[in-house]
Amino acid sequence: MPKVHVRTYGCQMNERDSEQVVQMFIEGGYTVTANEAEADAILINTCSVRDQAEQKALGKMGMLAAHRRTRPHVVYGFMGCMAQSRGDELLARFAHLDLVIGTQKYHKAFAYVDAILRQRLEARMDDPALALMGGTVCDIAEEDGSQNTIRDHQPKPLQATAFVSIMQGCNMRCTFCIVPDTRGRERSRPIREIVAEVRQLAAQGVREVTLLGQIVNLYGRSEFSRVEGKSPFVQLLEAVHDVDGIERIRFTSPHPIGYREDLVRAFTYLPKLCSHIHFPMQSGSDRILEAMRRPYKSAKFIAICEAMQAARSDLAITTDVIVGFPGETEEDFQASVDTVERLQFDNAFVFRYSQRRNTPAAELPGQLTEPIKEQRNQILLETVNRIAIAKHQALVGTRQQVLCEGPSKNNSARLSGRTTQNKGVVFEGDASRLTGHLLDLHIDHSTGFTLYGSVC
Repeated sequence: MPKVHVRTYGCQMNERDSEQVVQMFIEGGYTVTANEAEADAILINTCSVRDQAEQKALGKMGMLAAHRRTRPHVVYGFMGCMAQSRGDELLARFAHLDLVIGTQKYHKAFAYVDAILRQRLEARMDDPALALMGGTVCDIAEEDGSQNTIRDHQPKPLQATAFVSIMQGCNMRCTFCIVPDTRGRERSRPIREIVAEVRQLAAQGVREVTLLGQIVNLYGRSEFSRVEGKSPFVQLLEAVHDVDGIERIRFTSPHPIGYREDLVRAFTYLPKLCSHIHFPMQSGSDRILEAMRRPYKSAKFIAICEAMQAARSDLAITTDVIVGFPGETEEDFQASVDTVERLQFDNAFVFRYSQRRNTPAAELPGQLTEPIKEQRNQILLETVNRIAIAKHQALVGTRQQVLCEGPSKNNSARLSGRTTQNKGVVFEGDASRLTGHLLDLHIDHSTGFTLYGSVC
């Protein structure tokens, strides 16, 4: 029985795409291995949003070339955003690379790999020339309906949470972002198909789903109509909320464009919606937001955050901020710091701007030096961390409801879970008995970014 190894670099969307690919290989008779040295096929799912993930993927594929000498039949492939962006360039760079699969072709990964592998295995394995039979494939073409192919799951035993892809693509064209080119235009799945997927997950024991979209709150805006003043996304939230067995709903990531009153109001009557949103701000400066082609002003972003906090008093908001964008002055940077202080985010991912090829921002004047970007990154991180640590410390001594997700990744002898505000909690207990259950925990202490508690 052939074995496949899939490695993922990047975001939750990449993780969900990889899960779909793995399921197709399992259905095709392959086994999944965590050990790349014993795999007959090795696929790397790549991200191009930030340079670090891209460089890791390229470095990893380069290291795999050494396996060709001892296991010449192995099929090597790139999938995902970097594959979509670079295409044939990757095949030219890596002599051992067999396959490049774009973001709208995940559903073809198994067929391509299996065809190449079977041809090689049927050759005389003692003849390297024959063992390397099988041509290379680069498939990065657009395909109608590809958004509907990320729908299958392979739940692990006692799996409490799952990602559900509800759409693909993005139409926004932010100047720093390569996603519209790698993921294509917005395309949404029908509500009935998403709900059927969620029902199946609930039947398998999943208790929390996270709805994924590049701009999740714009779900269905081109395909479906508003009903009784509710956007397609709010209609979807209501439909998922009605699924028996699902106890928590999260979504990521929304955009200020399209974040209207109906979505704010949903938090007042849909109790399964978790009290947390990840809401990318990117900058607190109107001038920089305009240069980023983010079609809102800082005041609009602040107003939405404050409306959400009024709708759900215990709401936690996390965000993304880019520092060192081309042309960013000290005044622009200070506007970001001031907005973080005003909104008191529960946490934030702070990124130094990095040039991404084929994006307008890469050609803008006023590119800042790395030392300036690093200095601003550290200043903003200190602000974010101070606020986040204080918020965690304020929970010590309180009672919090936590969904047990199973053994802690850092210490399998303990359990871990998250509060509705998405704060991690570590505690003692029996994984087989508590995983998938909502538990009331007393928060005993905090180490800054992790809470420790005990079952009440």
